[in-house]
Amino acid sequence: MTTTGRDQHADPSENAIPTDPVAPPETGGNRPNLLDQMGGPLGFVYSTIPVVVFVTANAFLPLALTLAISIALGLGLTVFRRLRGERLSAAVGSLLGVAVTAAIVAWTGSAKDFFLIGIWASLAGFVVTFGSVLARRPLTGVVWNALHGGAHLWRADPAVLRAHDIATFAAAVVFGSRFAIQQWLYLADSTGGLGAARIAMGTPLTVLAALVVFWAFRRSTQRLVKQE
Repeated sequence: MTTTGRDQHADPSENAIPTDPVAPPETGGNRPNLLDQMGGPLGFVYSTIPVVVFVTANAFLPLALTLAISIALGLGLTVFRRLRGERLSAAVGSLLGVAVTAAIVAWTGSAKDFFLIGIWASLAGFVVTFGSVLARRPLTGVVWNALHGGAHLWRADPAVLRAHDIATFAAAVVFGSRFAIQQWLYLADSTGGLGAARIAMGTPLTVLAALVVFWAFRRSTQRLVKQE
């Protein structure tokens, strides 16, 4: 069969699937939403069950038995998450978190030290995020730029810089409030209060801060990437 002149000169890229090497991670029709990226509804359960079980068991049982139950729970969550098809690194997180905190409690002999790592991690998060805002290099902007090849002059755009100032400051408020309240409860020897604060200030505040960060990422992409 003879090939027509139109076919001979057809652009081979006409039927190709278009690709965008700099497409931002926040766009795309079938990408998981924010809740999915944070582990879905079960992500909140994974973060609260160990706290609820530890505080409840500690109220009625000796500390040694409470620690044993906590470690058994960590093993159970690991097996459950693997059976659901989650990656090993994600599933083992349930066990490692409980194991490390249980080891600290066993060493100090104080139930309130179950929350010690989280308290100081919140302080570290506050120092890093708030410090980056003061240095005029808000952390969320640094991360956004790194995800987009590190080639954008994002700090030269006042609107983008302001968006990342807001997003990073929101993260700093979350970290700072967690540290202030939980440290106060820690000094007051309120293990039950620490458990309630961990649950109330955990995933809910993380989701709120993540929404602000998502907004800053999207605004940066619209101004610096889509205009190229």
